[in-house]
Amino acid sequence: MQTNNTEMADSILLENIRVYAYHGCLKEETKIGSDYRVDLVVEANLVHSSISDNLNDTVDYVNLNAIVKEEMAIPSKLLENVVRRINDRVISELRLVEKVVTKVSKLNPPIMGDVQAVCVKMTKLRD
Repeated sequence: MQTNNTEMADSILLENIRVYAYHGCLKEETKIGSDYRVDLVVEANLVHSSISDNLNDTVDYVNLNAIVKEEMAIPSKLLENVVRRINDRVISELRLVEKVVTKVSKLNPPIMGDVQAVCVKMTKLRD
């Protein structure tokens, strides 16, 4: 969506949503679980809500957080699968959202070496 020949810049960000979940290709990962961090950015026109001061006129971040928590609770082998599900739900359930960018980070992944996190970041636009 464009306004006055510029890209939409209104955003709502949820940063550092901490979740314990059971994703991974190794059996141990799905049994023991791991710590995850989710960061979410949605773009929507926030002009009306900034004037009305009405929750019904914006994207409620409580709903965004609930979608993240619900999708993170469903075990997946790949983080790509989790991120796609989050993005699909945000676009399908929240009519004001024009774009969503989700990043899921597995903290302290079970790989050889000193790695703080592995991350998958994907973007979805409303059709």
